[in-house]
Formats: sequence, C-alpha cells, structure tokens
Amino acid sequence: MYYRRARVQGATYFFTVNLADRSSDALVRNIGALRESMASVKATHPFSLVAMVVLPDHLHTIWRLPENDANYSVRWSLLKAGFSRRIEKTESIAPSRALKRERGLWQRRFWEHQIKDEDDLARHIDYIHYNPVKHGWSDSPVAWPHTTLHGYIARGLLPENWGGCGGDESVERGKR
Repeated sequence: MYYRRARVQGATYFFTVNLADRSSDALVRNIGALRESMASVKATHPFSLVAMVVLPDHLHTIWRLPENDANYSVRWSLLKAGFSRRIEKTESIAPSRALKRERGLWQRRFWEHQIKDEDDLARHIDYIHYNPVKHGWSDSPVAWPHTTLHGYIARGLLPENWGGCGGDESVERGKR
C-alpha cells in the first residue's frame, strides 16, 4: 500500500514513531543503541535534529533535511534497522513479519507532518518537550532525561523551569 506523504527537499518535519508493543520500554532501556543508530544514520544521510523526546514506547522528533534532499523514509528505515540490530531479540514476531525476515519491534509506519512556519515549529517543539508530562512519565518536562529540552535550557533558549508543574507557568511561546 502506498501512503501519500509530503516530500519537500530541505523541509522540516515532525515525526512520531512507535514500537509495535506499546507496553514496551525498549527505547529508554536501550537509549544508547538508539543514539548510536541515530549518529550512524546522520553520518551517511545528514539532517539537523531540531528537537526530540524519547519515551519508553515511542518517540517524537523534528528533523530539518538538507537543501536537496526529501528522503526521510530511508533515514527512518536505517534508524529502525540499526537500532533493532543493536539490541537483543526479546519481542514476539508475527508469522507475517517472520516470512519477511522482519523483527516485531517497530510499527511498520510512522507519522510525519511538514512544518509550515515558525509558529508551527514552535508549537511542535513545545509538544515534544512537554510530552513526558502528558503521558505521565514525569512531573515536569525538565525531569525527563531523554529530551532535547536540556539543550534548549543550556543554550538559554528556554528557562530552567519551562513547563513546570503546578504553578502558572505557560508552555506557550512568548509566555515563558
């Protein structure tokens, strides 16, 4: 089946990628393997990592592709395969996947959204950084270790209490 996807060279994209077993914690348990896989893909198929959060069973990220390149699908294929090869096989594998010599680790598809403008980008960056709180994995965005939020804070782009819990802090741009 063919899915219609936006393919614009040099564009910026938001992605959601899920494990097949949504009760798994394989991504955070094997965060080193995920980082190695991403570095390997970036070395052969460059892109800029704008923002990212890794949760136990899924991840969200924003990538900016090179000026003459729109092939994010090959990057995801390589990243998923590289990660899968780096970790132990513990997942169950459906017969349809076994016939294709696939592992049962990842959902086959991913979701992408082409970023339209600076406001859209800002909203998606905020969504990524607040996602661990949304899913109940941490009480505040800064408490979650597997996020680019820490780099944003270190570079002075966001305050240390960004998206803090309980108070009247807003995660909206311009109100931080």
